[in-house]
Amino acid sequence: MFITSCGNSKQLAQRLARKLNVKYSPLTISAFPDGDTYLKFNTAVRGKDVVLVQSFQPDPEKSLLSVIWAAETAKDLGAKKVILVAPYLAYLRQDKRFHPGEAVSSRIMAKHLNSCIDKIITIDPHLHRYKSLKDIFTVPTVKLTANQLIGQYVKRRVKDPVIIGPDWESYQWAEAIAREIGCEHTVLKKTRFSSRRVASRMVKDITLKGKNVIIVDDIISTGKTMIEALKKAKKAGAKSITAIGVHGLFVEKGLEKMKKAGFDRVITTNCIEHPTNQIDVAPSIAEALVGKKR
Repeated sequence: MFITSCGNSKQLAQRLARKLNVKYSPLTISAFPDGDTYLKFNTAVRGKDVVLVQSFQPDPEKSLLSVIWAAETAKDLGAKKVILVAPYLAYLRQDKRFHPGEAVSSRIMAKHLNSCIDKIITIDPHLHRYKSLKDIFTVPTVKLTANQLIGQYVKRRVKDPVIIGPDWESYQWAEAIAREIGCEHTVLKKTRFSSRRVASRMVKDITLKGKNVIIVDDIISTGKTMIEALKKAKKAGAKSITAIGVHGLFVEKGLEKMKKAGFDRVITTNCIEHPTNQIDVAPSIAEALVGKKR
C-alpha cells in the first residue's frame, strides 16, 4: 500500500502515511498550455493498493476529475486496488430532480466513481433521501463518523457544555455527541410565518443560561444556520458559544460572518483543510484502512 493525494488533502494524507507506516507519494498534477490536465504518478503502482486521499473541497469539479484521472491511471499502470478516501464527499446534496430538467448530480458522481474505484471511505456524508451510500454506489463503501472524536474534544476542553443542533437535519449529530459527553442536547426547529418572518424554537427546552453552548452540524457552508442558532443561545444567556462542524466549507465569507456575529470559537475537523481544524480524523481513517471498525 502507498498513499497519495490529488492536492486537497495533502496534510491528512501525510498523517495517514505516518500512522500506517507506509509511503506517501504525491501526484504531479498540472495543465498543458491549452488547459488539458496533466497527471503523473511518482511511485511504481503495479501490484499495490493505491490510496487516494482527496476531499472534494475546494473545487469539487476539479477534485472529482482529478480522482477519476488518478484512478484510471493507477488501474492502467497495474494497481491491485484503488481506494478513495474522501473525507468530504461532494454532490450528495442533489439527491433528486427537484425541478424538470435538473441533473441528479449525486448519481452522476457515483456512476463515474463506481467505474474506476474499488472502495470508498468517507466521513459523515450528507445523506438525506438516500438511506445509505449503497443506494448509489455499487462498490464497497465505509461510512465513518466524527461524532466520537468531537465528543472527546468537547469533553476534554469544555466545562458544563450543552449541545445544540441548529436545525432538524443536525439532530443525529447533536444527539450522538451529547451521548458521548453525557450532557443535555436539543435542536432548533424553524417555523415560517411569511417570506420575511421566521421563528425558531427548541424542540426540547433546556437551560442555556450560564452554560457553554456547543452548536454542532455536519456542514458549515455560509454559516447562516449557525448564526441563527447563536442568536437564540445569546438571548437565552449562554456563557460562551462555540461552533463545531465536521466539514468546514466557509463559502461566501462564512467564517468572517460567524466571527462578526459573536462566536467565541469556530472549530472543524480536518476533513477539509482549513485554519479552523482542531479535530483530527486520521486515526479513524487509519483504522478503516487496516480493517478495524470504529
